[in-house]
Amino acid sequence: MKDTQTASLPIITINSNFHSVFKTFELPLDDMNGMFISNRQNALNFRHRKSKPGYQSDWHVAGDPTLLLIQQGCLEITLRSGESKLFNAGEQFIAADFLPDGVNFGTSHGHSARVVGKTSLQAVHIKLSNNPQSWLEENSAFLTVQA
Repeated sequence: MKDTQTASLPIITINSNFHSVFKTFELPLDDMNGMFISNRQNALNFRHRKSKPGYQSDWHVAGDPTLLLIQQGCLEITLRSGESKLFNAGEQFIAADFLPDGVNFGTSHGHSARVVGKTSLQAVHIKLSNNPQSWLEENSAFLTVQA
């Protein structure tokens, strides 16, 4: 019997009202003789990031889907609903919230980010696509509602 595994990571996406929400991205992994690995995923570029303790962003949307790999420190992401999640060194998440053409950014949209604690944040941002709507449609089968 074949062993099935998945890679689960949080994703910030949008609901039908274009409000940012947390969901889970569940990617199936194939068994390659005991090494469980996903199909290849496309990416466009990557950037290295450092932010000092106390850094806090304004409210914003990711725009383009981006995989963030936290290498050092702790990043708190807060949604407009007040829900928040902490991401520590060794953790990853996808920021994929966006506003379609014709929807203006308002007080119900987006998320904010802040560095928590006394350690600087070090992360890698990997841009997955420059078309957020298409990327979400292509990957919708992998999204589940966050419990």
